Amino acid sequence: MEADFSVELGSDDEVLDFPWSDPHGRLRYYDLKHQPELLPELEEARQFPELAEFLAAINAPACKLESAKCDAWFTTDMQPGDGIFGASGKFGGYVDLIFSSSEHLSLPAHERLAQQLTKLLKRVPEIPAAAELLIRRCYYHDGDETTVGFYFTLYLFGYGDDAEQSRQRWAIGLRLMANAILQISLA
Repeated sequence: MEADFSVELGSDDEVLDFPWSDPHGRLRYYDLKHQPELLPELEEARQFPELAEFLAAINAPACKLESAKCDAWFTTDMQPGDGIFGASGKFGGYVDLIFSSSEHLSLPAHERLAQQLTKLLKRVPEIPAAAELLIRRCYYHDGDETTVGFYFTLYLFGYGDDAEQSRQRWAIGLRLMANAILQISLA
C-alpha cells in the first residue's frame, strides 16, 4: 500500500470550519464519537458499508481521532501518479479527521501521527491502494470563540480494472488504515 503525508498550510490551501454545515442546512457535521447512533444518518455510510465500518472504528471511544466529514466515489479520471497501479479506474474518497483531545491544536502532534501511520502502512502487504494524509488548518468554533488548530484529510483509493475490483481494494485499504489508527491510539 502506498502511503504518504504532506502539510498544506498555505493561504490558498483548503481549511475546515468545525463544526460545519452547508449553507442550505441539508448537510452537516454529525458527532459520531459521542452519538454513534447517528451513523445511519450519513448518506455516504448508508451507500458504502465499508465507509460506515471505517467511521465506526475511527469514532470508537478507544480511538484518538474522530471523523468530521467524508465522501466516496469511483472514477476513471486517473492522475499521473496513478499509473504505477496499472489500473483503469479507482474507487475512493476522503475522510476529514480531528483529534478528540487538545492535540487538535498541535502541529507536531499531527506530524507525529502522520509519520507513524505512513510508516505502519508501508509495512502492510502490497495491494493496489494508496493513502495520503494532508495536514490542514482548522477553525474550531465554540459559540463566539474560534480557535485555530489543525486536522487531517485522509484520501484513500483502491485501484482496479472496474468499479467492483477498485471498491474491494478500497475497502481493504480502509480496514488497514483503521487498524493502523487504532494500533497507534492504543499504544
